Amino acid sequence: MADAPRARKLAERIQQIVARMIDTRIKDPRLGFVTVTDVRVTGDLQNATIFYTVLGTEEERTSSAAALASAKGLIRSEVGKQTGLRLTPTIEFILDAVPETAAHLEEALRSAAAHDAEVARLAAQAAYAGESDPYRRPEDDDLDDDVHGDLVDEPATGDLADDEPATGDLADDERADGTSTR
Repeated sequence: MADAPRARKLAERIQQIVARMIDTRIKDPRLGFVTVTDVRVTGDLQNATIFYTVLGTEEERTSSAAALASAKGLIRSEVGKQTGLRLTPTIEFILDAVPETAAHLEEALRSAAAHDAEVARLAAQAAYAGESDPYRRPEDDDLDDDVHGDLVDEPATGDLADDEPATGDLADDERADGTSTR
């Protein structure tokens, strides 16, 4: 079992080999403007998946896929020679969806920007349903004190005399109905 750093290094090396071969050695007229975007190698180094993009129309993509499929044996033998592995990995070509995904994301961002501009335009024309500032401020509290007068600033006093403790219970000699127990 190979470790992950070795698989990454092999994937980078395969990407370089395949890109150079597509550029210089494969002379198929069906091959369009192909770019190798990524290579992924399994942990046991037995399978390599090569992702590529083709600049052009859908017809050019299909013809380039056919050209890469026919050159798969030549590419695999060259990978085996240049990497020096005991077992050369099998190669699979997959058309990368990065350009289509990027175009889709670009359209989504454009749509979101248009929606944000519409919301900003509506917000600029909007008016408050009630007061513009519905929250109370400390200076508003000062105004409320003046309305109620000086009673707000006076300390609260009870009905009990100063020498009686404030227990909240009735005296022992009085009942709740006001009759005396004596």
